Amino acid sequence: MLLENAPAKVNLTLRVLGRRADGYHEIESLVAFAEIGDTVEMEAGSGQPLEITGPFADFCGPAADNLIVKALAELRRRIPEVQAGTFRLEKRLPVAAGLGGGSADAAAALRLLARINKIAPDDSRLASAALAIGADVPVCLDPSPRVMRGIGELLSAPVRLASMPAVLVNPRVPLSTRDVFAQHRAGGESRKLPQIPDDPDALLELLNGHENELTAAAIACAPIVGEVLAELNGMEGVRLARMSGSGPTCFAILRSYEAAVGAAESLLKRRSNWWVCATHIG
Repeated sequence: MLLENAPAKVNLTLRVLGRRADGYHEIESLVAFAEIGDTVEMEAGSGQPLEITGPFADFCGPAADNLIVKALAELRRRIPEVQAGTFRLEKRLPVAAGLGGGSADAAAALRLLARINKIAPDDSRLASAALAIGADVPVCLDPSPRVMRGIGELLSAPVRLASMPAVLVNPRVPLSTRDVFAQHRAGGESRKLPQIPDDPDALLELLNGHENELTAAAIACAPIVGEVLAELNGMEGVRLARMSGSGPTCFAILRSYEAAVGAAESLLKRRSNWWVCATHIG
């Protein structure tokens, strides 16, 4: 049995640069990863291609449509002799949440397949398969903080970020990425990301000047996103509150992990139907 973690992807910033002729949007985003995530295992031998367990297993849809199955198919299109076994997904992240959960799962599956088949991590066929699965999969293939551009295929070298205590909140309302982008209306000219500092205070200053430009569109599609952000901004010790990706999951960065745990516990008492998690982002 081999195991890979599939950490949640968090968009610390997100800038929408425009819509391409093929319908995809060009973006620029500083991406980090949380300690919380799914896990993907593989057991040698034949059987069901994918088994799904965990608190959000019932929201994943048919196993045959899962991005893990697509990952195997895309890699075999490039390397027909790829060997595999049974994948087991422990689904701990909410679905359609703006955390790249499905993409992270697919990327973890590709890493497992690479390990089993002795494929080098920098093999171009892995990167090609990742992009064919979805725009967020390339950045999840090597889950390190970095800036992603284009539709997700243009990745900077990893950047060094301090580990930041945080609270992740999802109101358990799925939100379609396509719907949010369709609702998005370009505003004033936004600023290109500068060099990313590794000093925590300098990083927070940078983040406060670079927003997630999909936030207004997400609130228009799902007003509860505004409620989540209001709750996060009201937490004691919060340094920044923001939506991740196309939502609806939002996050708050706090001054300490103890403050994050306390804030998460307090929020759950008021919003017991929400998914709330204290973690680190970095």
